[in-house]
Amino acid sequence: MSDLRLRLISAVILGPLVLLITFWGGLVFALLVLVAAILFLWEWMTITGTREAHLPTGLSVATLPAMTVLQVIGMPEISLLVLVAGAASVFLCAGGGQTGRWGAEGVLFSGLSLFSLLAIRAGSDGLLFAFFLMFVVWATDIFAYFTGRALGGPKLWERVSPKKTWSGALGGLIFATVFGTGVAALANAQGLFGWAVIAVVLSVVSQAGDLLESAIKRRFNVKDSSRLIPGHGGIMDRIDGLVAAAIFAVLAGVVLGGPLSDPIAGLGLG
Repeated sequence: MSDLRLRLISAVILGPLVLLITFWGGLVFALLVLVAAILFLWEWMTITGTREAHLPTGLSVATLPAMTVLQVIGMPEISLLVLVAGAASVFLCAGGGQTGRWGAEGVLFSGLSLFSLLAIRAGSDGLLFAFFLMFVVWATDIFAYFTGRALGGPKLWERVSPKKTWSGALGGLIFATVFGTGVAALANAQGLFGWAVIAVVLSVVSQAGDLLESAIKRRFNVKDSSRLIPGHGGIMDRIDGLVAAAIFAVLAGVVLGGPLSDPIAGLGLG
């Protein structure tokens, strides 16, 4: 219960602050996302042991501010080129091999997270979709936890995450759909069925992102990515599902015809 209290206190403080900054948008939001991406990458490098290679770490961290500046001034295509160049540089400077691969993957993951969150907020209906995304992911996380504890049952993937259950995954999915559709309804958005379908998909993706991080931590025998947030662990532990869902939403939007400057337009929710 003490751990649950810490989690609750941290959530009560940080949740409204994140929503306020997201509402504000602009440079303040870009700075928040940049700081989160740098911390995410730093924890990735620490977990995978690639932080000891100082030159690749310096190159990887420098990639993220450059991407942020390029996106803020309206050059998303160049931002992605910088990301690819940064990841390739880290791989080559680390001498290739396993260290270089983990380092490059960390740059790509954190960079795509940064790109996606900035692109979502800057696009048409950016505030609505950003709030929608956050409530979907948060509801998935919260209600998967409580539903799983209350109902128990078969494990979702015991080898990777021993505590997660199918009942929790389903509970998180149901409540995420309700909360996500509710956000769209409160904003008087059209086509609520479409919003509900996207909420279902993003909830599943966010749970997959959570499992991916659990698999990485288990691979390196780490419980939490850091101790940055009391009761929650590190930034990776808190935003793994969010960034997975954000990357997927942006990728889907681009595949369906949305431009890099406004990828969510491709989802046809307007």
